[in-house]
Formats: sequence, C-alpha cells, structure tokens
Amino acid sequence: MNRERHHTLLFLLFVVGFHSSVAIRFNPPPEPLRFREAPQFYNSPNCPAPLHPTSNATCSPTALVHVAMTLDVEYLRGSMAAILSVLQHTSCPQSVQFHFVASTSLPYLNSTISSSFPYLSFRIYHFDDSLVSGLISTSIRAALDRPLNYARSYLAQILPDGCPSRVVYLDSDLLLVDDIRHLASTSLFESETVLAAPEYCNANFTFYFTSNFWSNPVLSMTFEGRKACYFNTGVMVIDLDRWRKGGYTEKIEKWMELQKKLRIYELGSLPPFLLVFAGKIANVDHKWNQHGLGGDNFQGLCRNLHPGPVSLLHWSGKGKPWARLDAGRLCPLDSLWVPYDLLESTFANSIS
Repeated sequence: MNRERHHTLLFLLFVVGFHSSVAIRFNPPPEPLRFREAPQFYNSPNCPAPLHPTSNATCSPTALVHVAMTLDVEYLRGSMAAILSVLQHTSCPQSVQFHFVASTSLPYLNSTISSSFPYLSFRIYHFDDSLVSGLISTSIRAALDRPLNYARSYLAQILPDGCPSRVVYLDSDLLLVDDIRHLASTSLFESETVLAAPEYCNANFTFYFTSNFWSNPVLSMTFEGRKACYFNTGVMVIDLDRWRKGGYTEKIEKWMELQKKLRIYELGSLPPFLLVFAGKIANVDHKWNQHGLGGDNFQGLCRNLHPGPVSLLHWSGKGKPWARLDAGRLCPLDSLWVPYDLLESTFANSIS
C-alpha cells in the first residue's frame, strides 16, 4: 500500500511539474499592431469623380488604376507603407481602387485598413491556402514558402471576371515615389502579351534553375527561341482577361507539379513565372523596380540603388526596413522608408 501511495505521489508530482513547465514556456500571442490614420489625398482637377470610400468595394470600371496586393499580419507594416506611398504620389489618389488578398485574420486586416485609410475604396478577398499548399516545395528561405506568396498566380481566379481587367500587382516591401498611373498605363503591345515588368537581361539566368533542369535535354529547351531574361514578380502589370484566356494559372501549376518530382529550382514562387513568361513579357523601365534593397536571401545586408532614376524602391531579399528599424540597425536607404511607417509611435517605441 505504501508503495502504491509512493507511486501515486510521484505521478502527481510529475503531472504538476509538467503543467508548470508548460506554463513557464507558454508565450502569449503578440499584441496586434496598431496604426495611425494616414493623411487624406485628393484628386487633381483633371481626374474623374472620386470613388466611393468603402471596405466592401465592388470593382469599379471608372477607377483609373486597380492595385492588387496580398495582406498578412507579419508583413502588414510594409503593406501600410506601400499603400500610403501609392496614394501620396499619384495625381488621382481617389481614383485608385485596391484589391487585397489574404488567407487569415481578415476581420483584423479589414478594420486596420479601414481605420488608417477611411477614404479608400477597397475589398479584401479570401485566398484558400489549400489551392497551392500541396504544390509548394521547400526553398532556400522559409518566408518564400508561405502559400500567400503564390496568390499572385491565382489573381485571375480570385478577382471578379471582367473587372478589373488589368491590375498593378505590388509586393508589401516597397514604396512608390512616382505616379502609379504611369506604371499602370504600360502598353501590352501584342494581343497575347499577358504581363509587363522590368527585365534584367544582364542577370545570370542559369542561376534560377538547378542542374537537374539544365542537364535535362527536354527541359533545357524550354527557353528555345525566347530571349529569356530575369524579372522580379514583386512589381507587375497583369492583363487578367488574357491570363484567364491563356490558362496561365494551370501552366504555372504544371511546373510546380514537376518541381515536386524533379528538383529544378530553389527560389519559391519566382521560377514558375520565369518558366512560363520569361521572354514573353512587355518590358518596363528599370526605375519601376529598384529591387534587392533587402539584400540577399541569407544575410540581408545593406545595398545601394542601381544606377539611374527611381520611381519605386523595393526591399526584396531577407532584410526589411521595419525590422531593421526596430533592431536599431537601419541601412542608409531604409531612412527613405521611415516617413511612410504608419505604426503608432507609442507602440513602435514599446517594441524598439
């Protein structure tokens, strides 16, 4: 009997100790970020009538520019700055309609955008992660493997058919310092041209695919007859009607399915776009994507601007300006991002 009591006591001590250790290790969820209200910007006299401010917008054919962006809590601080930069630097800010795509936290994201931009015409569309999660292969950086990174491949399915017919897709880690109307008006010359983006033909294109790809006699012929150049998918002008007609989501998915069987690339959602579109896009001036300001995908070291004019600053790469700001390790160009940071100052001070 004493032995049974002894064992019972040991068991109770173990249970209490286990739960205590769990309680000690438990970290409460982070407090949601709070943002201040952005300044309101007004249309110039030559602009059309302003769009009706709403968080449940129906696509308006009178909007001069339709912007598509993904939203999530982790990158929301960057998204808020990007939205502000679009509105601040266009001559018709009340004629820009935003189409956001998110997979989680939609009520919080909706209320946050509405509070900071009460004059905005926008809608948040739900993205079902299961559409793509089974097709994703691990890449060189975990952040590149999030299903929402692949939502740009599904815009033609997510957004309403017919309106918008053309969108400017923007990543969350960038700033515009020029009028987005100029970017949105990029000509897609050929009837089959689906998207436009800055091309970088001096980049080593072979870097974006593995030896499995280049050593395969069939796969290596993929770019035959195409002047295939690298382009960054964080800034694109997309004709959604042509995308649907050409079945480009399915074409991207086929390459992702092959990637699951034969490792042909390492860089997340970018290579499938290159496989389908490289050498077939309309070129955009490099000033519309001064990319790479976040450094490489491993260390995220500081970088300088590329030579030439600047209309858009893009912190692609591992280093993000808001993270460097909080860590007290700003790169020189990050100071250009700081004025667009809408995070409430009291909250920012508490996490710095």
